[in-house]
Amino acid sequence: MTLGQLRAYLAELEPLPDDTPVIIAKDSEGNGYSPLDEAEIAMYHAETEYSGEHYPTQDPRPDDVVPAVFLCPTN
Repeated sequence: MTLGQLRAYLAELEPLPDDTPVIIAKDSEGNGYSPLDEAEIAMYHAETEYSGEHYPTQDPRPDDVVPAVFLCPTN
C-alpha cells in the first residue's frame, strides 16, 4: 500500500469521529491486534518483496532505500 492509497482509504472513513481507535494486526494472519502507538517517517530497504529493514533518516544506509511511513503497534 502506498501513502496515496492509505490517504484515499482514510478519506472514505470521514464520518468516523476523531477519537476512533486505530488498531493494527501484529501479523498478516491476524494472530493478534494492538492499538497503533506511533507513526514515523524513516527510510526503508526492501530485502524481499515481503520484508526489509528500517533506517533512521540520518544514519548511514544502503543506496537503494526509499522514504516510507512506518506504523508501530503498542505491543
